Amino acid sequence: MPQFTDAYARSFYYLRLSVTDVCNFRCTYCLPDGYKPNGKPNKSFLSLDEIRRITRAFAASGTEKVRLTGGEPSMRRDFTDIIAAVRENAAIRQIAMTTNGYRMARDVRAWRDAGLTQINVSVDSLDARQFHAITGQNKFAEVMAGIDAAFEAGFDKVKVNSVLMRDVNSQHLRTFLDWIRHRPIQLRFIELMETGEGSDLFRRHHISGAEIRDQLIMQGWQRQMRSRSDGPAQVFCHPDYQGEIGLIMPYEKDFCASCNRLRVSATGDLHLCLFGSGGVPLRDLLATDDQQAELQARIAHSLGQKKQTHFLHQGNTGITQNLSFIGG
Repeated sequence: MPQFTDAYARSFYYLRLSVTDVCNFRCTYCLPDGYKPNGKPNKSFLSLDEIRRITRAFAASGTEKVRLTGGEPSMRRDFTDIIAAVRENAAIRQIAMTTNGYRMARDVRAWRDAGLTQINVSVDSLDARQFHAITGQNKFAEVMAGIDAAFEAGFDKVKVNSVLMRDVNSQHLRTFLDWIRHRPIQLRFIELMETGEGSDLFRRHHISGAEIRDQLIMQGWQRQMRSRSDGPAQVFCHPDYQGEIGLIMPYEKDFCASCNRLRVSATGDLHLCLFGSGGVPLRDLLATDDQQAELQARIAHSLGQKKQTHFLHQGNTGITQNLSFIGG
């Protein structure tokens, strides 16, 4: 089976697999009112065997990287087993996760031992009070301890995600830079994106990542090359800093030209874009091992429907009501 490719000659090496849409934080830009179940109340998330089958099909079609997302993926009691199941695919060279860090201090060593190779932690402020205000959880110290635990467990780099918000954290660039001067952290500023439930917040707090990029370049930061299974961040380094800065700017021209990732929701739907208009059901082909060829064929056929770009510039957020819906 050839590599998954769309009508615009984009190849897909990277799968973002949501394993739950449950989250225990209430971030202002995502779930300000806390987690509320989407869809049917009796829905079930992908089982361990279903996760094995979906990742095996992607691996057989050229996927090199799988990112486990949520919601908060560590809310799954079998999360360590999920990592181990993905690791069974020799073709997948990177197994990553995005987490709020809540359970890192306790579990990150077990995740590493199970096969996790990369970890992204969401930290939107380095001020404990502001962190509490953004997340609805007074867990700043625990998350910082979790980052320390990741290094102790053997990760040589930790990525930290910060959603960039005007008048909230955008003016604290110097504090963030000081934090990564002597730490091997790739700090990634993510532009606030408009969602169906977050239009008012977007209008108040959106700021272009280009403003941060201009400041970095003036201070001597230099942009790095991107490999084919990397995410969309523009990465910058500086000789005086052990850490790096990444900028994810979905409103920038040609952002979608380098798209290399597909998404599968926690209930088994393929999403061709974070801001697409709907999902392609895959779960009926995840019941047995002998359906893999049909599963790969459905995914490959679906790629013919993938649009050249998202339509965020026109204010069209598709079906995405919040960023926990299909894993951000």
